[in-house]
Amino acid sequence: MSDKEQLDLLVEKYNTLRAEIGKVIVGQHEAVDSLLLSVFTGGHCLLLGVPGLAKTLMVNTLSRALGLTFSRIQFTPDLMPTDITGSEILTQGHDGGGREFRFIKGPVFAGIVLADEINRTPPKTQAALLEAMQERAVTVGGKSYALPRPFFVLATQNPVEQEGTYPLPEAQLDRFMFNVRLDYPTFEEEVAIVKQTTSDAGAEVEQVLGGDEIVAFQQAIRRMPVADNVVEYAVRLVESTRPASSGKQQDNQAIARYLSWGAGPRASQYLIMAAKSHAAMHGKYSPDAENVDAVVHNVLRHRIVRNYYAEAEGISTDRIIDMLLEKR
Repeated sequence: MSDKEQLDLLVEKYNTLRAEIGKVIVGQHEAVDSLLLSVFTGGHCLLLGVPGLAKTLMVNTLSRALGLTFSRIQFTPDLMPTDITGSEILTQGHDGGGREFRFIKGPVFAGIVLADEINRTPPKTQAALLEAMQERAVTVGGKSYALPRPFFVLATQNPVEQEGTYPLPEAQLDRFMFNVRLDYPTFEEEVAIVKQTTSDAGAEVEQVLGGDEIVAFQQAIRRMPVADNVVEYAVRLVESTRPASSGKQQDNQAIARYLSWGAGPRASQYLIMAAKSHAAMHGKYSPDAENVDAVVHNVLRHRIVRNYYAEAEGISTDRIIDMLLEKR
């Protein structure tokens, strides 16, 4: 199958996936689209939303539609790294021989790993996911174990209640391709949710894709051509978040006033990969600046650090990103 045929098929599968997920999830179209973007680019996703917005249900439904193994890890203050990665245990050898160590895989060995309330556990345990997210492997006892392909970490956080939490370090936040914010449903959507969840009727989600198909789509998206001016546009956007760079440009001096730290090169990489996926899902064979703009909030939201002036004046990270787009 040619890349063009592969990308045409992706559009069909994308629409079918949205329909299947829509059987269970009412509304939240932007969040669902962001999750699907993560899937087709092979990136990880951080979901922010108050309790009751169906974050966990959304991820579970996605795993069923994709036909991937699903594992949920409830992060708590007493969770240990081995509770995530697995550990070696001493067992009796075969045929009654001497004892030997055997590795018991942890819940991270799944196609989709839901890290529920990831900021509820200390940094030592949070760091257990770092190697898995970056290398798609886990090292225990000096031996490396490959994780299944495809592999996604979809983490959730409650942005309201911060008592007893451990904020994710910047290095780990940077491993997430997207930071997606879920809003409250509209009145009509909430009525539909209440009707759907207070009856005995349950929707059956059918599998749309398999692991091998997802990997094939990811490879086709990687091979998509990108014009130099689109790459330069994405890099300029990222560069303008860095106070040292944007402060030198007269048009961006106001933006530099609100930032203490900007995004690194990984943001530029993710912008282009996400723009490719966004273009492919909407029937294009190459991304343009509009595709970059469509994903820029989710990519940059957790990679720029506001300073005192921004907090004092109530300037949010989303507003700063809007200001960046207005200067383009």
